[in-house]
Amino acid sequence: MNFSVFLVSYFTWMILTSFTDVKELIVGFFVSLVISIVMKKYYRIKFDVKFPIRVIKFVFVYLPVFIWEMIKANFDVAFRVLSPSLPINPGFVKIKTNLKKDSSKLALANSITLTPGTLTLDVKEDTLFIHWISVKTLDEEEKKKKIGGIFEKILKGVFE
Repeated sequence: MNFSVFLVSYFTWMILTSFTDVKELIVGFFVSLVISIVMKKYYRIKFDVKFPIRVIKFVFVYLPVFIWEMIKANFDVAFRVLSPSLPINPGFVKIKTNLKKDSSKLALANSITLTPGTLTLDVKEDTLFIHWISVKTLDEEEKKKKIGGIFEKILKGVFE
């Protein structure tokens, strides 16, 4: 059993049921227990001493940057839809990441996908394969900087 998975599952269960009935809390306990046993094989994130600092970095540093980048990308895509004269140059690109942990690569890939105009198709080792609505450059460093550079810097501090 992975205790961290159990805690997160049970806490989520309690929030979703709003602490309304003792029976629901007992059922939630057992459901969370089963989930933590099943997920033990797949779930490698551990709570450590740095966990509270990482949560603070994620909430107060990463989320505002992510939200801002998402807003900018939404406007960019909306302008392209509303103004057909704006050029698009769709294409597939690959970028290499310096992130080492699977959890940080997952967060980077999801951040890129959740930002309109980009879609992460696959992650193989240290390479992300991305569909980009408007390929602006083929230079490796420029692609990395434009697509996920700001996310990668912060995620490295959060997850690694």
